[in-house]
Amino acid sequence: MYNPVVSSITPAYSFMKLERRKAVDGVDFAIIGVPFDMAATNRTGQRYGPQHIRNFSGMIRPYNPDQRIKVFDYCVGVDYGDVEVIPGNIHRTYQNIEKELDPIFKRNIIPVMMGGDHSITLAHLRAAAKHHGPIALVHFDSHCDTWDELFGEKYSHATPFRRAVEEGLVDVEHSIQIGMRGSLFEPEDVDGAIELGFKVLTMREVRNIGFESVIKEIHERVGDKPVFVSYDIDFLDPSYAPGTGTPEVGGPTSFEGLEFVRRLDGLNIIGFDLVEVLPAYDSGDITAAAAANIIYEMVSLIALKRRDQNIKK
Repeated sequence: MYNPVVSSITPAYSFMKLERRKAVDGVDFAIIGVPFDMAATNRTGQRYGPQHIRNFSGMIRPYNPDQRIKVFDYCVGVDYGDVEVIPGNIHRTYQNIEKELDPIFKRNIIPVMMGGDHSITLAHLRAAAKHHGPIALVHFDSHCDTWDELFGEKYSHATPFRRAVEEGLVDVEHSIQIGMRGSLFEPEDVDGAIELGFKVLTMREVRNIGFESVIKEIHERVGDKPVFVSYDIDFLDPSYAPGTGTPEVGGPTSFEGLEFVRRLDGLNIIGFDLVEVLPAYDSGDITAAAAANIIYEMVSLIALKRRDQNIKK
């Protein structure tokens, strides 16, 4: 089993210094960068997010004390590198993402995708649904991303989940969006997601009902359905993640952001992405630190799942 050598001082050119290769035979997960930001508004530069996250990830060590597991004792992963994106052409970029993900899903490997802006999630969901049918969605964000259009465009980082519902990719009855907050243009900015069938927990509701109730709500909503987890880094309060395109105050701490992922243990997760990291606004690399560790917690969930499967055997 491949066990990366993790150093606190040597730069990481791959995530956690995993072997960087396209071949995925014999692995449990693949870290994949998608450096696309042509569908973003406000601040741009998310195309540099994947390598920014990789650069910090060299600090991450293989033993997860919160989950009490040494990750690479139970699962094998590679850094797949980056999908080839087409600047200015979102649809050809979508085609490339789907093409790269198809053999990964076919082998039951879990793709862990780093954005890039949130528009890329639609292509990830298309590839996932091709192999799993309509899937549950757990979506951490400060925005619902269910607008019908933005500046007259149907495909942007504000529209992926409406398109996903329209295309039959998402089972909304088993899906939940968490953390929405901030000023809106209209009530429909949130009400539209509810009308589509999503369960929506705004940040105020998260605070009112408490962390444990939110976790219970997630597990009850998703059940045993195959589930995709999409994590916009602006879910975190900008004091913990300033390096993002559309920050909204009043969000979770980095500890809380990590805990939400840790407590997804037990769900049938088939894919994960983390998006909207923008290095140019990242003071002291604190957004990269949060993002890299959130991805590490996702990888830890994969290790926990493989460990539990081995125990059952």
